[in-house]
Amino acid sequence: MPTGFGRLWTAQSVSSLGDGVSHAALPLIALTLTRDPMALAVVTAAGTLPWLLFGVLGGALVDRWDRRRTMWVTDAARAVLLAIPATAAALDVLSIALLAAVAFLLGLGGLFFDTAATAYLPDLLGRDPALLERANSRLRGAQTAMSGFAGPPAGSALLALGRAVPLLADAVSFLLSALLVRTLPAMPRPVSEVRESLLRQARAGASYVFRDRVLLGLALRPAVGNIAFLAVETVLALFAHDRLGIDTYGFGLLLTAEATGGLLGAGIASYLGRRLGTGTALTCTAAGEGLAILGLAAAGNPYAAGLALAVCGAGMGATMVLGPSLRQAIVPTHLMGRVASTSRMLAMCAAPLGAFLGGWLATTYDIRTPLYAAAGLLLTMTVVTASMTSNRRVEAALRAAGPAGDPDRAVSKVPAQGSAPDLP
Repeated sequence: MPTGFGRLWTAQSVSSLGDGVSHAALPLIALTLTRDPMALAVVTAAGTLPWLLFGVLGGALVDRWDRRRTMWVTDAARAVLLAIPATAAALDVLSIALLAAVAFLLGLGGLFFDTAATAYLPDLLGRDPALLERANSRLRGAQTAMSGFAGPPAGSALLALGRAVPLLADAVSFLLSALLVRTLPAMPRPVSEVRESLLRQARAGASYVFRDRVLLGLALRPAVGNIAFLAVETVLALFAHDRLGIDTYGFGLLLTAEATGGLLGAGIASYLGRRLGTGTALTCTAAGEGLAILGLAAAGNPYAAGLALAVCGAGMGATMVLGPSLRQAIVPTHLMGRVASTSRMLAMCAAPLGAFLGGWLATTYDIRTPLYAAAGLLLTMTVVTASMTSNRRVEAALRAAGPAGDPDRAVSKVPAQGSAPDLP
C-alpha cells in the first residue's frame, strides 16, 4: 500500500471516532433541551437532508475541485463549526434550532468529504482493483470499530463532563483529520469537460449510473437495502423487548453483535472476492443478509437474534467493501464524484421510506411483519441484481476500464454527455 494511504486511513479513523462520539452525544444533548419526539426527529433528519437536496450537485462540484483540498478544507470547516454549539452549550444558550442547523451543516460537510475521499482513493492507489478492495476493507473496518465500538461509549462518558465536551472532542477529531489529509500527495485534477452548466454535469453523472447495468446494480443494493434495514431498525428495540425479553443493556449487546459481524465481513471481503469472483460474492452477501433477517424474524431467543444480526452485519460489511471497490475501479476519474454521490443519494432517499414502512406494517399487522417484509425485499433484490453484477459483467466492465484499471483510457468509448455503454 502507498505510504499516503496510511495517513488517509488514520485521518478517517480519527474522524470516525469523533463521529461516534457525536452520534451518541447529540441525541443525549437534545434530550436535555426537549422531550418532544418531533423536535428530536428534526435534529436527526437534519443531518440527512444535504444528501437529499444536494447529493448529485455536490458530486458535480467535487468533480470540478481538487479532491485533497476539498477534504481538508471541509474537515477544517467542520471543526470550526462545532465550536459554535460548544460555546453555546458552555454559555447555556444552546437550542434545538441551533443543533438542527449544525447537524445540517455537518451533513453537508460529510457529503463533500465522503464524495471527495471516494474519488481520491482510486487515484492514490493507481486504480488497482485488488488494492482498492484491501484499502476499503481497512477503511470500513476502522470506521466500524471507531464509530460503532469506541465512539459511542466515549461520547456518553464525555457528556458527563459537560455538554460542550463531546462537541469539542469531535471538533478536535476533524482538525486532526484535516491536518493529516493536508499532508497527502496531490493528485492531478480531473480532466475538465466541455464548459457545461453544473446542473447538466450533475445530470450526466446520474445518467451514467442508470445506463450502466453494473453500476445500477451496485446502486440498487444499498437503496433497497436501506428500505429493508430501516424497516427493521424502526421496530428492532420494540421487537427485542416484547418478543425476546431483552432489557436496555441486552439491546446494546444485540447491536454490538451486528457491529462485530460487520468487522468480520469487512475483513473477509477480499477473500470472498478472490474465491468467488466479485459478482458472485456480492450476490452471496446479499442473499446472506436476506436470510439473516428472515432468521431474526423467526428468532425465539436473544442468542438466535444476536447470531442473525451478526450474519447480517457480516454481509453488510463485505458488501460495503466489494461494491465501492468495484465502482472505483470502473468509473472514469472525471465522473467519480457524481457517480458516488448519485449512489449515496439513492440510498439516503430510500431510508425514510423504510422507516415509514416498518412503522406502518408493525401498526397494521404484527411486530414481526416488518422483519419478514424486509427479508422478502432483500431476497427479491438479490434475484433482480444477480445478473446485473454477475462475474461476466464485472469482468467485462474491468476490461473496458483499461489494462491498468484506468477508466479514462476507455473514455473514448463513452458518449460525450456522460452516459455509459450498456455492458454485455
